[in-house]
Amino acid sequence: MKASEVAELLNEPACSHNQKSKSGCARPKPGASAGGCAFDGAQIALLPIADVAHIVHGPIACAGNSWDNRGTRSSGPTLYRIGMTTDLTEQDVIMGRGEKRLLHSIRQAVERYRPAAVFVYNTCVTALIGDDVDAVCKAAGERLGLPVVPVDAAGFYGTKNLGNRIAGEAMIKYVIGTGEPDPLPESVAQDYAQRGIRVHTVNLIGEYNIAGEFWHVAPLFDELGIRILCSLSGDARYREVAAMHHAQVNMVVCSKALLNVARKMQERWGIPFFEGSFYGVEDTSRALRDFARLMGDADLCERTEALIAREEARIHAKLDAWRPRLSGKRVLLYTGGVKSWSVVSALQDLGMEVVATGTGKSTEEDKERIRELMGPEAKMLKSDSARELLNACYELRADMLIAGGRNLYTALKARLPFLDINQEREFGYAGYTGMVELARQLALTLESPVWEAVRRPAPWTRYAAPAPLNGADAALEVTDEDEGDVDFPTFSTPALARGA
Repeated sequence: MKASEVAELLNEPACSHNQKSKSGCARPKPGASAGGCAFDGAQIALLPIADVAHIVHGPIACAGNSWDNRGTRSSGPTLYRIGMTTDLTEQDVIMGRGEKRLLHSIRQAVERYRPAAVFVYNTCVTALIGDDVDAVCKAAGERLGLPVVPVDAAGFYGTKNLGNRIAGEAMIKYVIGTGEPDPLPESVAQDYAQRGIRVHTVNLIGEYNIAGEFWHVAPLFDELGIRILCSLSGDARYREVAAMHHAQVNMVVCSKALLNVARKMQERWGIPFFEGSFYGVEDTSRALRDFARLMGDADLCERTEALIAREEARIHAKLDAWRPRLSGKRVLLYTGGVKSWSVVSALQDLGMEVVATGTGKSTEEDKERIRELMGPEAKMLKSDSARELLNACYELRADMLIAGGRNLYTALKARLPFLDINQEREFGYAGYTGMVELARQLALTLESPVWEAVRRPAPWTRYAAPAPLNGADAALEVTDEDEGDVDFPTFSTPALARGA
């Protein structure tokens, strides 16, 4: 990829974040890819396309270190869960055998798995030695009779976010606009016709179906007669991505990742887009209203309002059982992107107080929404240092930490309740139904008896235990009652008794 092309992707016109003098999307700097390189970002953006063979062209470590690090779910094919790599060795690099190995790898994947398409991801090594991945993919596609898409996202190009945009650019360049949508099943079409419903088509961009959470929302679209042509890329199929240009409206779920896709689809095919979220009752309702508004269908707007009223009443009745257990609890939310504000809204729906939120991967629009939700003095954390994160917990008297998996052991060592909110999680929190699951997981985490146990002094010591993180209780002293019937060991010498 040329330097000019990288610069163009970094300067996204639709993102006001880039219009500031100190843009978060500035040119790559040394160490900027420590949290994920461009190759990693490109692969995780496209890996959920379930019926595609994803081949990593480079050393095996690139595939092994990045494979399956986004917990997406598929309702059908599982080909995306098979890690494929050309496994280049030193000898291949020295002897210039990279392109030949890539061609053989593509042929093997096609003959063995019969994928709908093949995506080839360039890596640092193959970019440095000058393998012409584009030419190999073109030749392989012509010979094998199926699409072979090059994704030129060598890790040294920049950050994970740049890799997301490179992946979106590859879809615009090679895939979107090359296919037609499948017809509606006849039974579904007849049902809509009997109910007098006009079918509308939409795309979801930057929705990855983490832990299958979008399946909580999809039935609402079906009921309204809104057909999701493609979710880029959660539970997607290649033919759906190819037909995305037939949608009437696009919703951008994660603006920092694939905003360039939505903008270019608007420029090329005139498809309007908006940014929304399915986390929290209010945000889910707002997203549905925005779809109905942009469709310009009065009947759809009326049916949407009826559905929202019904679902909100149903979910609030279920959440009422959880609110007394969660209301007033102080939460430190350390994440980025759309979750930095969308999860704030969800927690506030439950009566919880968000004392601070992370903004390491957030755009200026994300930060503005945080201020709208938390007030102009909202505390935003940028540093990912474990010490600074814990200091914020102490200072703000947080009752729990909600963050990504990399902060799990930081919280556990500090004896602080922790809930995973990022892509590695096992539970889906999107939509109205997802809110109930979020409330359940929050209550289970906060009320787990392990926190009381680990904060209590050990029965074999008479020293004071440290104060709990939230500072609500004074340090505990061990008494004879606390010791119970524990038999303390005896020592034969004063030195051993002192613990020497």
